[in-house]
Amino acid sequence: MTSRKPDEPLARNSRLRLVRPRALATARRAVTTRRTRPAPRPPEGTPPRAELARQARHVLADAVRIARWAAVESGATAAPRSGPGAAPAQERAAAALNLTPGQIRAGWDRARLAGLVELHGDTARPGWRLHAWDRDDSAVLRGWVALFDAWSLVHPAPEGVEPSAVAEVVEALPQVLSLLQLSQGPVLVPALLDLLGQRVEELREERCEVPGAEQAPEATEAAATSDAPVVHGTDGLPALLDWALEGLAAVGALTLDPGAEGRHATLTPLGNWAVWVKLEQICVAAQSPAGNIEQSAEDMLRGCARLTPGPARAEYRAWLAARTLSSAVTELLTVARGEDALLRGLAFEALRVVGAPAEAEVRATVAEPSLRPYALLWLAEYEGADPDDAQEVLTREESTWLWVDTAAAVADHGESELLVRHLDSAVQGTVPALLDEIRAVGHPRTVQVLVALAAAHPDPALAKAVRRAAFQVHTGGA
Repeated sequence: MTSRKPDEPLARNSRLRLVRPRALATARRAVTTRRTRPAPRPPEGTPPRAELARQARHVLADAVRIARWAAVESGATAAPRSGPGAAPAQERAAAALNLTPGQIRAGWDRARLAGLVELHGDTARPGWRLHAWDRDDSAVLRGWVALFDAWSLVHPAPEGVEPSAVAEVVEALPQVLSLLQLSQGPVLVPALLDLLGQRVEELREERCEVPGAEQAPEATEAAATSDAPVVHGTDGLPALLDWALEGLAAVGALTLDPGAEGRHATLTPLGNWAVWVKLEQICVAAQSPAGNIEQSAEDMLRGCARLTPGPARAEYRAWLAARTLSSAVTELLTVARGEDALLRGLAFEALRVVGAPAEAEVRATVAEPSLRPYALLWLAEYEGADPDDAQEVLTREESTWLWVDTAAAVADHGESELLVRHLDSAVQGTVPALLDEIRAVGHPRTVQVLVALAAAHPDPALAKAVRRAAFQVHTGGA
């Protein structure tokens, strides 16, 4: 990123280095870089991963039931974009699942944010996490962490509060969560409020802002049409802290109890683990199955994900040698059509080993939006283009779609730092341009990618802009 003038907002002048995007290399680094260092140990007393996954399944139980109901209701094809959010479907879902319409709406929202369902244009389909929900603890924990990162989208902010004040609290909250994690026990809400106030003041000093001096246009318009008083400065912090704690409690990250000495907050085991993960800047490692050659294409690709390209190609060759090429190509393309972006890229890498016998089937996938960028790159390299120059066959929209797909792979399988570095591979010159074009291509993982990027990026102003874009995409705004 280049420097900017002190009075220019970062989101308006954030230059991205124009480098050739190497999507598969970035996605592969999401898992191969984990092999170079031992995984840090979680704090003493942290439950085993199986128990954490059980707790995450409990938190998202209604969301999973609703997502599965929607899949059955749609006949395993495609449900309306709103899913059970539409009034007629709400009534059917409420009756079938014995939930209220409000619970249906909330559960559907959680299902979308946790990646249990994914939007494809005007339709919603089951996400890959939903298919893996009962057998893959890593998928469950990653789905819950995605919901944890998006807690502010799940829990609407109180009315009459400046959007800038809400954004400050969201940005300052990691400090509060760190205190809860380090305390290893309950912390009184007034102590959390003091820390939140200090952190908000620090953020304002860093930006040389005068509290309450400016009000966002949308806040001014809302105040003009609302009877609720608009909160300025730090006056609204108690209400905003309550909002944040209630939002985190709603996603299962903490509990709020009255207590003899006053109301206090305590991280749940799941929330304590998640904060530790954020502090250590690591992600849950996907387990690689043994015996890759004898496995299905999906399990074989998962097993090869941690290998460097050379050994991975040898593994692909051995796997292909044990099958007829036509069935192997069909199986690889079936995996590529799934929802796991890392496996999509690896499937096409395995198809490069197949070569000419795969050409006809790969060429046929050019008409499929989710496979088109990968197929075009495969065909360009097959026809003799240098891998470094193959990206030129993609349109800007296709390159942007591939960028989001790769970011989804990194968010699912990689580390926060790699996701931040992935920004440099965008073909757009600025962050606003990237965000505009990301929203335009309509990738089903757009919201999850933006939420993960906002949570990972160290620059508060850029993270704020990305978080705002995630909210706009989530709510259907421009």
